[in-house]
Amino acid sequence: MDDLEARELVARVEQLLDDVEAITDPAAREAATEMAGVLLDLYGEGIARLAALVPDPGALAQDELVSHLLLLHGIHPVPVEDRVRAALDEVRPYLDSHGGGVELLEVVDGTVRLRMRGSCSGCPSSAVTLKLAIEEAIRKHAPDVDEIEAQDAEAAPALIELAPPAPTTANGNGWQTAGSLPQLRADGTVLKDIAGEPVLFMRVDETFYAYRPACPGCARSLEHAELHDTEVRCAGCGRSFSVTLAGRCLDDPGLSLRPLPLLEDGAGIVKVAIG
Repeated sequence: MDDLEARELVARVEQLLDDVEAITDPAAREAATEMAGVLLDLYGEGIARLAALVPDPGALAQDELVSHLLLLHGIHPVPVEDRVRAALDEVRPYLDSHGGGVELLEVVDGTVRLRMRGSCSGCPSSAVTLKLAIEEAIRKHAPDVDEIEAQDAEAAPALIELAPPAPTTANGNGWQTAGSLPQLRADGTVLKDIAGEPVLFMRVDETFYAYRPACPGCARSLEHAELHDTEVRCAGCGRSFSVTLAGRCLDDPGLSLRPLPLLEDGAGIVKVAIG
């Protein structure tokens, strides 16, 4: 069973618990709730005993499902702040590649407070970064977090309540595998369909970037746009955009390409968040 299937099972359990709460017969509802509680206590005790036998309990947290179960029973060995830091470290390459960054200010009462830095501060990519990359990573490492508050130097703090994770499907939102993108072994661009959505991939100095392909100036596709160093130029209107600075337009500060969060694993496989 992979992590996606495990998440779907967790979501199914939560749905069944909601169904139990909706039972109109008080006696039946109470019996079902008690049975769920007894099973929870029983499995919790078993998991706690197993965890006590492991030389390095922190190693258990490396598995997403096991980590979830440890959280569920209140016996996770890694503090929530450390898990949030691990989540941010996971997406930091994406932020760095766009000339930005994120700083963890504090974790208090289920709220994570962050400060966006660099080009991620006050730019159109901030909402995308928060909603897809950072939220996804924090949900994975710290599902016990309730909300994220992002402080921006140029705007008021944005508060995002974490929604229940939705399973990723072939035609749904979430992280999707784009593959190794062998077409981009040298600096260049390629337009690829990912889960039914067109995505423009670019490579600059061995770093991959992903954007929606429409030019915000003329709406023309950038599929055949020219890439020069760190800039991509629209063949339709001639506007240039910075690939490494979140797609900011170099000719019109009011325009920007729409970046998509992208991660590359150690095996060279690229994943992009569609949303």
